[in-house]
Amino acid sequence: MCKVHDQLRERGFHGCVSYECFGAGQKVSQLIYAGNDWRTHPSTSEEMFRVFPVVQQLQEMMVYVNQCMQLEETAPFLKQLGELYDTISTQTHQSPAEIMNTDIAHYRTEVSGWLNRSSDAYRTQKKKRNALLHKKGTDCIEANFSNQDLSHENFRGRLMIAANFTNSDLRRCDFLGADVRGAKFQGANLSGALFLTQAQLNSAKGDANTIIPEHLQVPDHWLTHKERR
Repeated sequence: MCKVHDQLRERGFHGCVSYECFGAGQKVSQLIYAGNDWRTHPSTSEEMFRVFPVVQQLQEMMVYVNQCMQLEETAPFLKQLGELYDTISTQTHQSPAEIMNTDIAHYRTEVSGWLNRSSDAYRTQKKKRNALLHKKGTDCIEANFSNQDLSHENFRGRLMIAANFTNSDLRRCDFLGADVRGAKFQGANLSGALFLTQAQLNSAKGDANTIIPEHLQVPDHWLTHKERR
């Protein structure tokens, strides 16, 4: 764990706030290298630093596939998702040499297809696409989406830095890879948001009235000192 993890925002490390290792750090240090960190075993440092980003990407894929497996809408292809999850998980338990030779592009292509299928099935109730969102395309930096029904929309890969979603309905939206640094979610409803990560929330702004998925936590900086108690 980073020693200044709880102070990143105050110290100005906004990029670090929005970074998520998906448990790769612990798996690499505790499982793959059996608790032997690079400081006490410097001879492994170069190899460990090459193994980590590969495991981080595999862990990220596992998190997203697992989220798909929890959806009622993916029941028709739950078996395939489970097999994919197990395949990726097995790869993270290989030797360092085997991990470094992982064909990440192959896994990403396969996972992407299943994530798309899961997202489409999950968001099928969307009746009409938001006109402003359609006009903005992928560049939604500082866009004003406040007080709007954006439920079931696809924000995948969009640049939404400092965008305003105050008091908007964002239920069942796909947030995979969306850049929401500085985005305003005060009073917004993000319940059931798909592929939304803790790191994304940490990089955004919200308040005690923001509704988020149950598996995520309200960032401390969203709350007043009194509300944190």
